[in-house]
Amino acid sequence: MATVDPGPTTIRPLSVESWGLFDALVERHGGIFGGCWCTYFHPDDGERAPGAEGNREFKRRLVEEGVAHAALVIREDADGEEAVAWAEYGTPGQLPGLHHRQQYFADLENAGESEPDYRVTCIFVDRRFRRHGLVTRALDGALALIAQDGGGVVEGYPHVPREKKVSASFLYNGTQSVYERAGFEFVRSKGRFNTVMRRVVAPV
Repeated sequence: MATVDPGPTTIRPLSVESWGLFDALVERHGGIFGGCWCTYFHPDDGERAPGAEGNREFKRRLVEEGVAHAALVIREDADGEEAVAWAEYGTPGQLPGLHHRQQYFADLENAGESEPDYRVTCIFVDRRFRRHGLVTRALDGALALIAQDGGGVVEGYPHVPREKKVSASFLYNGTQSVYERAGFEFVRSKGRFNTVMRRVVAPV
C-alpha cells in the first residue's frame, strides 16, 4: 500500500492530556495486535476486564496513574493534530513483560549484568505513513524523554533482518539498524529473530 510523508512532526509524552491522540491512533488500527492496546508488556493486576475494551481501560488507568509512558509522534494539518506513531518505554518494573523471558534472564545472569534503567518495548507507526522514518522519530523521542527523566541504561529488543519480507505487524520494536543509528550497541541475540541492544542516555 502506498504511503504518504507525514510532514513536520513533534514529540509529546503520553499523558492524560494526550490520551485522546493515542486513543484515536489505536482505534484507527483496530486496537493494535488483536486488541492489545499496547498493554502486553505491562504487569497484569488481575483487575482488567477481558477483551480489547478491557485492555483499553487498563491502559487508560495506567496513564492516569503515571506508570505508562510513550513518545507520541504528532503531525498537524488543516483538520488538526493526530498521533501517527509511538514508542513505548518504561522501567523494568513498569514493563516486566518480555518475549523469550527465560532465555533473557538466564543470559543476563550468566553475563553478570543487571536489568537496565529503562527499556523500549514497542514502536508502532500509522499504516498511512510507514516508510517515512517515523520509527526512528519515535525512538529518538523516547530517548529524549528518558533523558529528561534522568537518563540511564536503556535497552531495546529490535528485530534482525530475515530472508523473507515480513509484515510490519511482526516488527513491533523496529529493526537492529534503526537502533544502531540511534547509538545502541548489540549485546546478544534473544530468540531467533530478536536482539538485546543497549546504550547509555545522559540526563538533560
